Amino acid sequence: MKKFLLTITAIAGITFASQAQTEAGKTMIGGSIRFSTTSEKDSDEKENSFSIEPQIGYFVANNIAVGTRIGYGWSKDESGSGQETINNSFSVSPFGRIYQGGGPVKFFGQLSIPMSWGKAKLNDDEVGTNSSYGVALSPGLAYFPTERIGIEFSVTGLYFNSTKHESDVFDNNWTRNDFGLNVNSLTPSIGVQFHF
Repeated sequence: MKKFLLTITAIAGITFASQAQTEAGKTMIGGSIRFSTTSEKDSDEKENSFSIEPQIGYFVANNIAVGTRIGYGWSKDESGSGQETINNSFSVSPFGRIYQGGGPVKFFGQLSIPMSWGKAKLNDDEVGTNSSYGVALSPGLAYFPTERIGIEFSVTGLYFNSTKHESDVFDNNWTRNDFGLNVNSLTPSIGVQFHF
């Protein structure tokens, strides 16, 4: 009988803790940092990039959160002819998220509106601007091993993005529209959110 009561108490505690993480008034904090470098063998061509994107969300109701991701990105391409192209951008991505399920595992759907603005330089001279606007609907799964930590697995999902480049020097203004569905389970995004 003692074992049965202890088991019931443990299950109730886990269920309560997982519900508390997504209840109204709670805050979640996360984000991402990326760095990559590429070089070609027997060539002077190199590419380096860096980005940082902190994210904060607030639960306006039980299992419903709104928030934003704010970021900065930088990249530098060096060609074999000695030219350097540098791009930097500021981004903001407001989002809304709904959780479903009980216990330590919950499914979620997230609608986000990613936007970014940046400048392009060629050999330290500004040559143009870039802007991007989009919308994405992303499914995911959150696992809550403790009261304050959520481990998330998500995929890109359904998305649309429009990128515009306006050149100040060259006659090569362009706009590119991307639309797609990406639910590849072999390349999910994995992250950690902290809940307070």
